[in-house]
Amino acid sequence: MFDKLQAVRQRFEEIGIRLQSPDVAADNAQYRSLMKEYHRLEPVAECYTRYEAAKSAYDQADELLGESGLDPELRELAQEEYVSQKEALRKLESELRELLLPRDENDDRSVIVEIRGGAGGEEAALFAHSLTRMYMMYAQQRGFTIEVLSLNETELGGTKEISFSVEGEGAYSRFKFESGVHRVQSVPETETQGRVHTSTVTVAVMPQAEEVEVELDPADLRIDTFRSSGAGGQHINKTSSAIRVTHLPTGMVVECQDERSQYKNKDKALRVLRSRLLAQKQAQQDARIAAERRSQVGTGDRSERIRTYNFPQGRVTDHRIGLTLYRLDSIMNGSLDELVEALITADRAEKRKASAEEEP
Repeated sequence: MFDKLQAVRQRFEEIGIRLQSPDVAADNAQYRSLMKEYHRLEPVAECYTRYEAAKSAYDQADELLGESGLDPELRELAQEEYVSQKEALRKLESELRELLLPRDENDDRSVIVEIRGGAGGEEAALFAHSLTRMYMMYAQQRGFTIEVLSLNETELGGTKEISFSVEGEGAYSRFKFESGVHRVQSVPETETQGRVHTSTVTVAVMPQAEEVEVELDPADLRIDTFRSSGAGGQHINKTSSAIRVTHLPTGMVVECQDERSQYKNKDKALRVLRSRLLAQKQAQQDARIAAERRSQVGTGDRSERIRTYNFPQGRVTDHRIGLTLYRLDSIMNGSLDELVEALITADRAEKRKASAEEEP
């Protein structure tokens, strides 16, 4: 562990020097990349510095206690220092082990969330609308900024599919465990015999890609325009402002029709396409690593049922960690922190276990 810590501090100091270079300051992309790494390493380097100071004080106290003929009062002070620094070292070592756990490099990113109604027809679309509201309220509570990128609604107020961005540092760390199939159990208003119906909604959460990370060759894109369509017959139906972008090498298709401007719709569609391509690239990289850790909280596979929302019983169950909460109303109003924190805790526990198994 201490070899890793010394390497981290050496890299931290090296980046600090490079950030002062005029050449680096003139290169915005390089400067942003180095500054991001600097901030990531800073807590580890600072904690290691505190550890070394505590270790020095501990060693001095230990050395004093080993001396013969030491003044009783001085021995008492040395004993107090010895005990104090020993406890400090224990806490700092535990903190360092946590800081050295593998970290998701995407945690600080903004995200794009895609929600689609699945099995259940209109009931699924209505639940997709409710999930969208839940996530948007949660994002606002966390101080993030939301922008709708694409929306396809039903005549009854449901959501067939929606894409929206959540902008803010750390958004991915709070939303990344939401990818998967969400199941809802409810009694529809049209159900006269009180039977519980089950519907599903698919959620995909992708880290937002920057232009420099995913370059799009114009030759690889087919861009079509068409008239927007949707519930209510919006005024934008009158013009061909909607955009459909097809990425020819992969066959990915992204549509955006929310804005009156073709340019704005194209810009939004390309943002979604870049994030999908980045997510695909990362999934392919993960698949190539046979020893990739499979987290207790799931792989993020869209086909995996991750959570059930039972309205008759007012409960939410996350199947990945076996957590059931009986406060469905507050969760649907955006109070997701208890669920999110439990998932983060389970993920870190799995990482600690994997890290311990790797150590000799």
